[in-house]
Amino acid sequence: MSVERQLKEQFAENREIVDALLADGSEPDAEYTIEHHFSATNFDRLEKAAVDAFKLGFEVNDAEEMELDDGSVIFCFDAIAYHKLETPLLDKACEQLIQLAAKQKVDYDGWGTYFVGDEADSDEDDEDDEDIADSFH
Repeated sequence: MSVERQLKEQFAENREIVDALLADGSEPDAEYTIEHHFSATNFDRLEKAAVDAFKLGFEVNDAEEMELDDGSVIFCFDAIAYHKLETPLLDKACEQLIQLAAKQKVDYDGWGTYFVGDEADSDEDDEDDEDIADSFH
């Protein structure tokens, strides 16, 4: 897929995710932890992508090795940002990171975040919140 097409699809997905979270009652003015996901079969390329993401101002977690259903192995990490759940901020970050992924020949696998709601919710609601957040990873 071309970078331009990936950006177009990601921007549309950004709006869908933000709209869904806010429609479900997530706090519009809260600061969110946004985890942008990267993966690659080549660890050296992934490491270069992590360095580039760090240089762009993202917090970068340690790379992990994952075995896929077919037995193959990939490496992955998250580039993390903290900001409001606003599509212009997400679009800018996604554009930077998708271009970074193309440059380093790794995969940008989208982003995820967590529902931010009323602290007084019951435990049952907390389980629902986790389900909502997981659907966006």
